[in-house]
Amino acid sequence: MNNYLAFWKTNKRRNLWQHPVWAAFQSAVHRKVFLAEAEGASALLIKHNLTLGFCWLECPRGPLFKDEKSLLQVLMDIRKTAKREKAIFVRLSPFEQLDIGHLPAGRQGWKLDIAKHDHQPQTSLILDLDQSEEDILKQMKPKGRYNIKVAEKHEVTVEPSLDVDTFHHLLSTTGFRDKFGIHPESYYRKMLQSMPKNAQLLLAKCNGQVIAGGLFVYLDEWGIYYYGASAETYRNVMAPYLIQWEAIKEAKKRGCKHYDFLGISPEGAKGHAWAGVTGFKQKFGGRTVSYPQAKEMVLRPFWYFIYQCYKRFR
Repeated sequence: MNNYLAFWKTNKRRNLWQHPVWAAFQSAVHRKVFLAEAEGASALLIKHNLTLGFCWLECPRGPLFKDEKSLLQVLMDIRKTAKREKAIFVRLSPFEQLDIGHLPAGRQGWKLDIAKHDHQPQTSLILDLDQSEEDILKQMKPKGRYNIKVAEKHEVTVEPSLDVDTFHHLLSTTGFRDKFGIHPESYYRKMLQSMPKNAQLLLAKCNGQVIAGGLFVYLDEWGIYYYGASAETYRNVMAPYLIQWEAIKEAKKRGCKHYDFLGISPEGAKGHAWAGVTGFKQKFGGRTVSYPQAKEMVLRPFWYFIYQCYKRFR
């Protein structure tokens, strides 16, 4: 991984999901990880098992590549790995559009279908940190600044913690309230354990009681808000706003240049699953960034059709 890390550091497309620490986390939660490589290109691939010995491979926010020639070479290595693992398809969700139609592979009949599902958000909110804390506060919406002050007025405290049990209990409450699924407790524990220098759990207390929490990752130029939770009680003290503010300050302290709120509902999307949390995130200001839809390299068309039918009707 040393050579790969050296390449990662020099690539303009580098990101958390193509970094060795993400590979370590995926391995910790019992997913096989592969590295596809070519001169001037690389791709971390995560294996998702299906029935009958099949699987699909995910290349989150990748591949990383220098130019079109290296992109073609790494796509060929990805395809080779996928065939060896009996993958039905490979999902690619890069930061920018992948167009291989004019490349030799495209002319030979390779096709990248638009993915109907993706683990990576298509729209996110990015806060630039190359400004003072005072300026970051100024560019927030008034309600965002106000809610941070409300939490401070109620003497809410925010501290790093390893108390995953309490955080998971908060997540269970939040997931039930806001109608979203959560992972087992071990998932979040292994996230902290496998990325000890990068992942951080923050818990907020009021009157000695834990009332909110957030799980964050800091890597290279990026601070990333991954998971958040809050209790039904003390909702009026606005603890999640103070947690975000403390995480933003921590990212800035670590030298991060950007803070990624990791997913908001696309503009104009009605009834989107992230509509509720989008309003919360937008109170911190920042700029909206849209990414191209993920693409899927299909290797087994028949089984791909069966898989799509299953996903549609489950």
